Formats: sequence, C-alpha cells, structure tokens
Amino acid sequence: MIEALIRASLANRALVLMLAGLLTAAGFWALARMPVDAIPDLSDVQVIVFTEWPGRGPTLVEDQITYPISTTLLSAPRVRYVRGQSFFGLSFVNVIFEDGTDLYWARSRVLEYMSTAVARLPEGVTPTLGPDATGVGWVFEYALVDRSGKLDLGELRSLQDWNLRYALASVPGVAEVASVGGFAREYQVQVDPNRLRSFGISLAEVVAAVRASNQETGGGVIEIAGHEQVIRGRGLVASAAAIERLPLRASARGTPVRVSDVAVVSLGPEMRRGVAELDGEGEVVGGIVVMRWGENALAVIDAVKRRIEEVRPGLPEGVEIVPAYDRSQLIGGAIGTLRRTLLEEMAIVSLVIFAFLLHVRSALVPILTIPVGVLLAFVPMYYQGLTANIMSLGGIAV
Repeated sequence: MIEALIRASLANRALVLMLAGLLTAAGFWALARMPVDAIPDLSDVQVIVFTEWPGRGPTLVEDQITYPISTTLLSAPRVRYVRGQSFFGLSFVNVIFEDGTDLYWARSRVLEYMSTAVARLPEGVTPTLGPDATGVGWVFEYALVDRSGKLDLGELRSLQDWNLRYALASVPGVAEVASVGGFAREYQVQVDPNRLRSFGISLAEVVAAVRASNQETGGGVIEIAGHEQVIRGRGLVASAAAIERLPLRASARGTPVRVSDVAVVSLGPEMRRGVAELDGEGEVVGGIVVMRWGENALAVIDAVKRRIEEVRPGLPEGVEIVPAYDRSQLIGGAIGTLRRTLLEEMAIVSLVIFAFLLHVRSALVPILTIPVGVLLAFVPMYYQGLTANIMSLGGIAV
C-alpha cells in the first residue's frame, strides 16, 4: 500500500505539488482565522445569576432569593448543577450546563426560567445575568494614575465609570469592563434619630419622601396662543441641596418640615470592601477588561489598546492609563516558543539526516515537510473550535 502510494506520487509529481500547495494554503487560511490565547479555556458552560438586596443578612438572602432561584433553575434543560451562594446583601447562583451546550442557548433558557422565579422574589428585587464570558476571560487590566495630584480617588473613579469604561465596553469582543478601587460617589442622608423623635417622623417617611421626589412626571400639553406647550414635572436630584429642601410633612403651626431639619445631606463615597493598589505607591482606580466567550484574545487586547490610545488625549492633564496585566505578552511568548522550537527541529533533523546520509536533498525534506505538517494541524483545530494556546501549540511542537 505504502509502496503503491509512493510510486503513484513519483509518477504524478505535478499533482502532488499542487495538492501540497492547496493544503498549505488551507493551513494558512485556518491559522489566520483561529482564535489565539495563552491558556486553554477548560471552564464549564456556566451562567451566573446575580441579585442585590441591600441591608439583608445572608440567612434572609438565602431563604428568599437564592433558594427560589436555585430550585426554579434545577428543572431547566441540560443543567448539570446549580450552586447558590448567599452573602450580606448579595446572592450568586451558578448554573452549570452539560458540555457542548451553546452558551447563548443556555443564557436564553435561564432567562426563560427566571421569568417564573421573579414572581417568588421580594418586591423590588431584580436578578441580573452575569457577562457572557468564562473564567479565563480576564485578558487586560489597567490603572488610572494622576501624577499631578489634582484629582482625588473619587474623581478618578467617576472618570472611569462615566467615560473610560463605556469607551472600552464598545470594543468588539469585550463583554464587560469592571471598575475597581477608588470611591464611587453617592448622596448620603445621615438622619438624626433625636430630631426624628422630636418631630414625630419615622425613618420610613424620610426614605419614601426621598424616593418619591427623585423622579420626573409628564403632564401632557396645553395650548397657549396657538402653540402647544409641554407640561412636565422635573424632580431628578442634581445636588445635595435639592434633597435638603424636600418636604416631609407640615408641623402643627403649618410650617413644612424638610429633610434638612432631621438629617445632614452630603456627597460622599460609597462604602467599599476592598482597595486597588499599584506597585506599592498607593491607591489607584483600575479597570478589568473581560473578553466575550469564543473571541480571539489577542485581537481583543489589540483593539482595547488601540481604543486606549484614542481616548488618551481626552484625559485630564496629569492622568495616565497604566497597563497592569496584559495577556498578549504571554500569548506572544507562546507563539515565539513554537517558532523557535520549529526552527530548532528543522535544523537538528536536517543535520542528523545529512550526517548519516551525506545527501543534501534528503536533508531538505524535513525543512519543507515540518512547516507544512504544522500548518495542516491547524485545519482540524479550526473546525473543532479550538484555540491556539500553550497546550495546543506545545502539542504541535512535540
């Protein structure tokens, strides 16, 4: 069989060269389109359901949020495990699907079954799906540093949350840009219990008044001199002073009791449970870029870097974007290792063949066949949905 194949190949050299060229071109085509990453993605097909219920303890969160969601999702198709975690004010439910399940099909099934679970949750609680990413989607991290000292951590966090984060989230292949460190600003109403008691006002009345006043309403239109004038009620809070002026009730003499009479309103930092620090030089504000499932990690990182260069001129004076973690360096190292190994293999095998056979044409055989064989390996990898990573490239090198 092998002798017949060799005899046929020698008799049809042009056909063999043409087939080899076509296969080599197919290998180049698959290599150019194959996702490149540093590490293989061996994580399960997982959908995370995240729910916030501020101020409640883990036991209450477990009984009224985690348990109803978990029991509802147990009956979803192709679900292997459902794991719930309850924290102070937070609930996480991890839904693990069978291997081979499409991630977006799994997310749609979770959304379908969540419509049933929402009816069993407390009023005002809204579950949210996590990003369409996996455990190895963390591909890039950066820090915002102000060398001039003009901006504090609160202002840097606002710059990250309202400008830079949205610019990077629009990059193709990015599932989420998470903010870390700094201080998220919020309006804080610090109620004095003695003042509440003196006016006979409950804390619930203060909460209801603030919530009801921070909204806008529509009132239709009215015709004046042949023109329609739009009527609307404007009530969105724009400053701490606006909250202080909110009326709670009228006193016995008809004087309005305002929020400023029972509380101190200020603009302050949100309570945080961690910090971000860079190189031992102090706290910074950072961002974590999470790649969408199935994307090309190297292409996503390059696109993120280009977008950072685009927004860099618009940053305040003295503010710098410092990369803290860049997986493309590891990816480049893996590709460089494969390239170096292939060159070493071709050189060593050629030298060994030449030393034993003393025939130059025979020594040229591995120089041509090894690269072609490597390129052919990428064709089935591409159609199987595999990525070019340390494991797959190492196997090709071996």
